[in-house]
Amino acid sequence: MPEKDYRRFWGRYARFYDWEVLRFSKAAYQRMYGLISEVLSTDMDVLELACGTGLISHNIVGFVHSLQATDYSEGMIATARKKAAPANLSFSIEDATAVSFPDSSFDAVVISNALHVMPEPELALAEVKRLLVPGGLLIAPSFTHGHISDSAWKLNNAILRLIGFEAYNKWTVEDYVSFIRSQGFTVGRWLVLDAAFPLVYLEARPL
Repeated sequence: MPEKDYRRFWGRYARFYDWEVLRFSKAAYQRMYGLISEVLSTDMDVLELACGTGLISHNIVGFVHSLQATDYSEGMIATARKKAAPANLSFSIEDATAVSFPDSSFDAVVISNALHVMPEPELALAEVKRLLVPGGLLIAPSFTHGHISDSAWKLNNAILRLIGFEAYNKWTVEDYVSFIRSQGFTVGRWLVLDAAFPLVYLEARPL
């Protein structure tokens, strides 16, 4: 799928994003906010990649010193900027696989429900390692779809391509955890939340 078409899809989808998440996965997201808040502190500078409309950003910014929330979709960032934000939260357009911030800029990086829709998620995780301070924290919740049969997955993706969307990675819960480890991280706490699809909440640190 051409990159410009994929960006266009996310821009169009921005107006519906919060409604859909809260309709199908509200309880899981509320639980996720709580889990994230437990490992953040008010002396931490945090980066959020693929922040979308800022749904998570607004629910965790009160627990950190600063939060730079980024997404590569102009439409998502435009929607996020319409919401009232505290002074320590800012939104900007960034590609998660090629971020403009200097090395070792952040104490923690959050990337939620994005790796499974990236054609090369390993590039985003390489950027995470570059951007984290030594011993920094990755928080990477992700939907998993390994419970869906291969035939149903292919049919579903074929339909979704017609509207400009594609999911690239059909991980089971265990596959996802193994993938994070394979990219040079030590996985700490992880658990599965009950959402529209199994939602793996995961914390890790670079080796």
